[in-house]
Amino acid sequence: MTAKISYDEVEVGTELPARSFPVTRDTLVRYAGASGDFNPIHWNEKFAVEVGLPDVIAHGMFTMAEAIRVVTDWAGDPASVVEYGVRFTKPVVVPNDGVGAVIEVSAKVGAKLDDGLVRVDLTATSAGQKVLGMSRAVVRLA
Repeated sequence: MTAKISYDEVEVGTELPARSFPVTRDTLVRYAGASGDFNPIHWNEKFAVEVGLPDVIAHGMFTMAEAIRVVTDWAGDPASVVEYGVRFTKPVVVPNDGVGAVIEVSAKVGAKLDDGLVRVDLTATSAGQKVLGMSRAVVRLA
């Protein structure tokens, strides 16, 4: 596969389609099983509160993975992402209320680089708070 978006068709400021990603306790248990990260802050409310968290929180790597889906869906090929990094600014708190949380992700092209590469700047929020800072991906376009 290769990216489906052409470098020549993209300008700085191009907005990618925004997405919302629901997160429930069930989601976290499934992710824990797949990743092997069974830290109790991700599933045990009592433990999470005892260590100073407001409630169970989503895995940081899960949050990163959900956010980059905006970019991979837009580009059309996950392998087109050649670099990706974030800073974790706030946790995604996932209450046990049958609803959970939502991660809202938007992104735009922040720079056109050489060799068909673009830098995409992402914004990820949950409950009105920014959960990822300096979230950037470098993507190779067609």
